[in-house]
Amino acid sequence: MQKNIQLKLLPAETSDDDAIKKHSAQKTGQPEKNISGYNIIKRSIDARSKQPYIILTLQVFINEPFQQRKISVIAFPDVSASPKKTIIIGAGPAGLFAALKCIESGIKPIILERGKDVRARRRDLAVLNKEGVINPESNYCFGEGGAGTYSDGKLYTRSTKRGDINRILNLLVQFGAEENILYDAHPHIGTNKLPDIITKIRECIINSGGEFLFEKKVVDFIIKDEIIKSVKTADGNLFDADAVILATGHSARDIFHLLQNKKILIESKPFALGVRIEHPQKLIDNIQYHCSTREDFLPPASYSLVEQVKGKGVFSFCMCPGGIIAPASTDNNELVVNGWSPSKRNNPYANSGIVASVDEKDISSFQKHGALAGMYFQQSVEQKAYEIGGGKFVAPAQRMVDFVENKISSSLPDCSYLPGIHSSSLKNVLPDFIHYAIRNAFIEFGKKMKGYYTNDAIIVATESRTSSPVRIPRDNILLCHPQIKNLYPCGEGAGYAGGIVSAAMDGENVTARIAAV
Repeated sequence: MQKNIQLKLLPAETSDDDAIKKHSAQKTGQPEKNISGYNIIKRSIDARSKQPYIILTLQVFINEPFQQRKISVIAFPDVSASPKKTIIIGAGPAGLFAALKCIESGIKPIILERGKDVRARRRDLAVLNKEGVINPESNYCFGEGGAGTYSDGKLYTRSTKRGDINRILNLLVQFGAEENILYDAHPHIGTNKLPDIITKIRECIINSGGEFLFEKKVVDFIIKDEIIKSVKTADGNLFDADAVILATGHSARDIFHLLQNKKILIESKPFALGVRIEHPQKLIDNIQYHCSTREDFLPPASYSLVEQVKGKGVFSFCMCPGGIIAPASTDNNELVVNGWSPSKRNNPYANSGIVASVDEKDISSFQKHGALAGMYFQQSVEQKAYEIGGGKFVAPAQRMVDFVENKISSSLPDCSYLPGIHSSSLKNVLPDFIHYAIRNAFIEFGKKMKGYYTNDAIIVATESRTSSPVRIPRDNILLCHPQIKNLYPCGEGAGYAGGIVSAAMDGENVTARIAAV
């Protein structure tokens, strides 16, 4: 017999197989010897009381042999001789999972990635962090795996109606992710483990007959009679295909310019912009777990905050327990920061984006740029941050209370941001409406999390790439561009996803429509 049960356990008990079987026996009314094993279906943390608990939903085997969870393994066919070909521009989560779905559907994918493979990309990141020199084609946003490779590997999504989340998670496990992503309430892979997973996906695509080409920056679309026929790369090569999936990510501004210059319909869309804040991880643990020292069997604590300030939404974004703040710029003279964590989340700091919503009325002075108004607004803030930071991607920074009280910090605490920080007034970086909204939100956040509002926290500017400021429209059913036939906008850059899993699902959805044609 098999039975699904829920247990509320002390953190230490969840690492003890005998303790779990004992509690399972009590819950099911069975002798402990009758419990042959269990599979974890769901795992979450309940930290509402002074004693945190782990909530486990289990599939328990009673009086029958235990069967370990079966991981679905997809066998990918050889599509090297397929007459159908699809060009995929961009090797982020949307592009990679679109390619895998192409292969499943008997279509040969040709991935064109402007950046480098993960190994070569890592060397460019080292130069950026240590020397303040950026490669505009190989950085935290561009390269194999896209921004997802160095964005912490969070897999939580609310996009439950957009596709099969479990399928995406199972595929990640098939390519090397740990099995716990299948049952953790907020699954996470870790930046240190993602490159190997991305590499295995690439190898699968190539071994199945797909093509995976690096340093192939797309610079033009060849269109005839409103049908896309081929794409042109910076080295002068032309690539023909039956369909083109545009999965270039939220930072490929050159693609937005290309679309606008070719009079291909694009739209401005709301996004968010602000700062990244870093606290000592121990402080966040103490606040969230109501303790002076976090138990060994509890993960570093996270948080999620939201506040309305005079109708303006302010919220935490991409919270990274035990994480690091990284330079996420894609060009010279622009300063962007993001956060990531290793799989163990064992760094001494906790960081999170704190951003305010930006809509059309907020960027009225940029309306001359049409659909690119939000992009130009975003870029102007990044350029100001770079200038005030003093160059080489040194970031302007301020202690939290000093930020709220408009004081330049006389000193700054240690910070995980490797290029360095410079004490500055962030009021000179952020637009007034964003500065006002975030200042007031911090005060309210401090009321929700006692101890959060402190000058031991440091604020670094700017967190500006939360999502794309541009949407590339598409037909709601066919998922292709309404103006250009066989062009399929996809993922975060097109405005249809917000994270690894939702982008992966969108890539699969678009490919399914191509296969159905």
